Amino acid sequence: MSTATPRGALLRDRNLRWLFVGALISQLGDQFTLIALPWAVLRMTNDPLVLGTVLAVMGIPRAAFILIGGAFVDRHSPQRVLMVTKLVNTALLALLAVGVGTGTLTLWMMYALALGIGLATAFSIPAASSMLPQVVAPAQLPAANGLMMSMRQLSLLLGPMMAGLLIAFSGGDPAQGGNDALGVALAFGLDALSFAVSAWTLAKVVTRPAPAPARQAVLSAVAEGLRSFWADRELRALLGYGAVVSLFIAGPVHTAMPVLAKSMPALGAAGLGTMLAAHGAGTLIGLAAAGLRPHWRIGTLGMTVLTIDGLVGLLFMPMGHISAVWQGAALLLAIGTMSGFMQVMVFSWLQRRVAPAMMGRAMSLFMFVFVGLAPLSAVAAGALLRVVSLASLFTGAGVLLVAVVLAAMTTSMRQMGSTQPTPAT
Repeated sequence: MSTATPRGALLRDRNLRWLFVGALISQLGDQFTLIALPWAVLRMTNDPLVLGTVLAVMGIPRAAFILIGGAFVDRHSPQRVLMVTKLVNTALLALLAVGVGTGTLTLWMMYALALGIGLATAFSIPAASSMLPQVVAPAQLPAANGLMMSMRQLSLLLGPMMAGLLIAFSGGDPAQGGNDALGVALAFGLDALSFAVSAWTLAKVVTRPAPAPARQAVLSAVAEGLRSFWADRELRALLGYGAVVSLFIAGPVHTAMPVLAKSMPALGAAGLGTMLAAHGAGTLIGLAAAGLRPHWRIGTLGMTVLTIDGLVGLLFMPMGHISAVWQGAALLLAIGTMSGFMQVMVFSWLQRRVAPAMMGRAMSLFMFVFVGLAPLSAVAAGALLRVVSLASLFTGAGVLLVAVVLAAMTTSMRQMGSTQPTPAT
């Protein structure tokens, strides 16, 4: 296949098409659970701390095992690992759907199912991230990555809005005196169906021949990867900075946003879905802008990341003061646009810097920092909401992010991207 092949021709690749369709279906389904899970917890307890602990029970095993998952994927077939996780998630989400729909779901069952989903995700994230190099030729990776990332953002645009409307209008929104159990159950059921369908499409993918992986012990492979990444000064700076940002921002996003929507009749489930969809739309715009201006920088890559994060912190501060859906949507649209642009820059830099044999471990470490630490932030946000207002939490998170950015400008983080990446081998 020619390196000049456009996206349309790339999609005529049968294997990529099966992978693309399955990923799109699965990503759309994930957005239904993104809305339904916090809504299910809040309708059971109406306690933000309980919501934070449920998200932690899901996220802590994901964080604890994602590095092992990356080493496991490097040792085994990413396709086989991904297939197993899809089937496991199908069963777990189906149980959630039945429990909510029949009214038999208890809090301990919610914790147990969240734990199972978190463990499965620890293996599915590095497996999915490592699939693409085994499906398309190396020269086609940039175009294929852009296509898959755009698809993900399209799902972030459509999924939350669809899920919010489903919950709000299947039995009525509780803010208007209705019972939304049916909508929550349907949302979980649709996500279970999406995993089943995407497992079927994944079975249709024929991967490219790959070198036999070294039969290295999983823990030894994890240790080797950590040593290698720690020795890379710029990569170490990025991951350290990302860990701090994730701790300050992930909690308000995952815990406080649903609480905000639940507490305001003007928002509700449909409003939450609309606002998260606006964030997805903004991210899609940012991805497109990055494609049009791939070399745009404010000095170095590190300075660009810090500048964007500083602006995000400023936009985050007024989130707790909104009184209408359009206000939250406007703020999240702007935040998503900047985040999407930054995501392409950072992900492309990371892919060029890491050797293919380390890719599973690199992706798992990257996701550990930017996703796996979110549960700690979620618990902290839930606990804080018992003693501070939503407005104070959002404002404080924004102020902390700006402070972290200013502090990082005095470190090696600002020099990230100023040296040539190590050629992948």
